[in-house]
Amino acid sequence: MTDPRILIRNGRVVDTEPHPHATHATDVLIEDGRILALGRGLPDAGATVIDATDRIVLPGFVDAHRHLWQSALRGAAVDTDLAGYLAALARYGPQFTPGAVYAATLAAALECVDSGITTQLDHSHITYSPEHADAAVDALIESGLRAVYGYGTPVTGGDGLDDLYRVRNQRLASDRALVTLAYAPLGPSFAPVERITEEWRAVDELDLPVTFHVASTPLASRPVTALRDAGLLRERILYVHGNTLDDGELKLIADSGATACAAPGAEAMLGNRSPVAGRLRRAGVVTGLGADTVTSAPGDMFSVMRAALLASRLADEVPLTVADVLRMATIDGATALGLGDRTGSLRPGKQADVVLLRLDDLNVLTAERDPVAAVVTSAGPHNVDTVLVAGRVVKRAGRVVNRELREAVRELRGFAAGLN
Repeated sequence: MTDPRILIRNGRVVDTEPHPHATHATDVLIEDGRILALGRGLPDAGATVIDATDRIVLPGFVDAHRHLWQSALRGAAVDTDLAGYLAALARYGPQFTPGAVYAATLAAALECVDSGITTQLDHSHITYSPEHADAAVDALIESGLRAVYGYGTPVTGGDGLDDLYRVRNQRLASDRALVTLAYAPLGPSFAPVERITEEWRAVDELDLPVTFHVASTPLASRPVTALRDAGLLRERILYVHGNTLDDGELKLIADSGATACAAPGAEAMLGNRSPVAGRLRRAGVVTGLGADTVTSAPGDMFSVMRAALLASRLADEVPLTVADVLRMATIDGATALGLGDRTGSLRPGKQADVVLLRLDDLNVLTAERDPVAAVVTSAGPHNVDTVLVAGRVVKRAGRVVNRELREAVRELRGFAAGLN
């Protein structure tokens, strides 16, 4: 239940609009799930007070691309490449029942909450049946996360367009709800233009955004150009990865008004030695960050931010700064998902997706001199003390608040132990 009025008092507030900046001894007033005001000495006026002394207060992280169902396969593809990862998905994916999808998705969503992620795009390419889709949607709703459910195509193939209509019309019809819908097809790198044309017709009818993995492949060496030539280039596309695309392809993405997501940790672990986050930003593409998959990399945004920062220092002539990276993990990620009007910053009027990080833990002592640098380079999930999503407390005093967490953990461990 959401308290009608919450005052977060005396924190070191890090906001991300118009750029990441910190103010000390600052209060955040929340009313009816929205940020009402920021300032010093705000009156509590009967509000529930959260003491933020020795806390960094910042907008919740936005994970713009992750396959939540793969929490059942954690560490299953660490010493391999992309082909080995895809082989693991083809082997294990068909063994997932709807119940397993529910447990894996809920556990992963609560892992996000635990580490300060308040908004998540779940690219759920485990939709072997309508029941699988419903299980993922139910788990996202139960988690309390702000989520975009990306209705995806399993790596072993399939066509879910008919069921996409059902999910849109019966399960996720509102675009203002906490859980909304996107379509996550194979995309131009892995499917013929004829199929994409049919899919785009459906998403236009349903008024949906689209997200897909993109790369230069034997089927389409220049996939964004292929979309342009077919008249299928558009704004409401979130391109994921794109490490092997040339600069001309990235410019096409920018010119179309579309957005992107880089997953630097998973990309590096699966053998891609061409970091793309900095290139996307330099091309003018609004770019978020994603954990992608815990089969290969950590699932917290602190690790993802550090991977982005380190990869840029190694690869880019003008490397990303800590402020750049924090923007990508918050407001840029929200904008990439089409949610920048709702979350990603602490601007008054936005929904109150807020994280409090402890500053009295050993790994962040003295970090108050530069809170932005501390968040990106020093902090970790264990520092996350309190998390609010739309003004509702979903983690309190270091513990996730969810009635189904224990049962989901039990179900997930049992299912994972039986995989073969």
